[in-house]
Amino acid sequence: MHWFTISELLYSRTAVERRIWNGATAPIEASLTALVDSVLDPARERYGRAVYVSSGYRCPELNRIVGGSRQSQHLKGEAADLLTSAGPAGNLELARIIVALGNWDQLILENVGPHDLLPKWVHVSWKPYGPNRHEIRKCVVGTKQYPLVKSLS
Repeated sequence: MHWFTISELLYSRTAVERRIWNGATAPIEASLTALVDSVLDPARERYGRAVYVSSGYRCPELNRIVGGSRQSQHLKGEAADLLTSAGPAGNLELARIIVALGNWDQLILENVGPHDLLPKWVHVSWKPYGPNRHEIRKCVVGTKQYPLVKSLS
């Protein structure tokens, strides 16, 4: 069963509002398909409830406008930002599922509080070619720092 579509991973309200074409080349679509097959669909299946994509692929212009990193895996179709309707606790549950499933490159708990791991959304990436880092990071609200996290316990 496929829970996510390529068009869902290409959609951006910012791109629509700014009239930016955020279409993908064949290699980008292949990376998005690998992300869906390897990470997103299995995580959604295990989570058992709706999971929403707030950001998937970003063309260079869109990535610049939203303040993305110049090395962002969103530019390659290798990353998605996800959230659940259960809020930060549901987002953390989803992150734990992704980690337990084992197919991921980098997982970032975005906009957590200074003393918790409850993310406003979860960034996850998957590299279809080459080694995946299995790196967990967090970004505390109001900072641009991404320290490593040892465990999601």
